[in-house]
Amino acid sequence: MKTIAIIGASVNRKKFGNKCVRAYKQLGWKIFPINPKEKEIEGIKCYSSINELPEKPDRVSVYLPSQVTISLIPELKEAGISGVILNPGAESDELVAELKQNNIEPVKVCSIRLEGIDPDSL
Repeated sequence: MKTIAIIGASVNRKKFGNKCVRAYKQLGWKIFPINPKEKEIEGIKCYSSINELPEKPDRVSVYLPSQVTISLIPELKEAGISGVILNPGAESDELVAELKQNNIEPVKVCSIRLEGIDPDSL
């Protein structure tokens, strides 16, 4: 079973951080929502940080402002993450440069559309 960590997952069903959880749930992926303010999102246990996950995810998708993500780079490195998806609005030139400098490959794409799902359908 493929796994995805969704950093910035949300309980708000209008936000893309929630739509991503629902999209990958539909696809049958094992989902690790990450949001330190929530205990559960869409019926799935929520984690405070990537370092709390029970296993290393196959994919990491980010729905946070770039300045917040920059502050998480040490955690990503510690967790052995080698690449992240920066969804529209989550990227910046500074973040991309910092990730690359830390050997984490940034991919700028909508992780929902990457799997052939229209976010407006969720």
